[in-house]
Amino acid sequence: MKWIKCTLVLLLMIAVTGLSAQANAIDKYFKQYVDDTNFSVVYIGPTLFKWMKKLGQEDNDGDRNEETEAVIKAVEKAQGLRILTTDVTPKRFYDEAKAKIDTKEYELLMTVRSKDGDNVEFLGKLKGDAVEELLLLSIGEEQFMLLSLVGLLDLANISKIAEEIEK
Repeated sequence: MKWIKCTLVLLLMIAVTGLSAQANAIDKYFKQYVDDTNFSVVYIGPTLFKWMKKLGQEDNDGDRNEETEAVIKAVEKAQGLRILTTDVTPKRFYDEAKAKIDTKEYELLMTVRSKDGDNVEFLGKLKGDAVEELLLLSIGEEQFMLLSLVGLLDLANISKIAEEIEK
């Protein structure tokens, strides 16, 4: 009976590890370069996203700024933002990121390619009408960038941001 319990616990641990493997691949990639002086690093934790709800909702007249409100609503459930950029051998780091991060779990949302060789990919893990994670991979002649925004991002609120910016 103990053998069966141990086997079940082991199988459960393997299943949980498998579910978090993608997040771990991105975490490991960021951790690998967070202290590398060739990289610029930005990290915004979940607490700052919670504070955003309170910050900037009113302008100097005490009125609500609609564009700011739309941004806050879109990211209020965000859990973290990580950005890595480098201008040192950008192609090498782009190829490495593509090899280490399994993008099959993501849906390609948009690709932008220029005739100069710049390439930007927006990938998302979708959950209904929301994005659980937005991943951006960008390679140019002079710079590589990897951006990961984790949290429940409401697509309706993201479209409101676009509308407010258009105004």
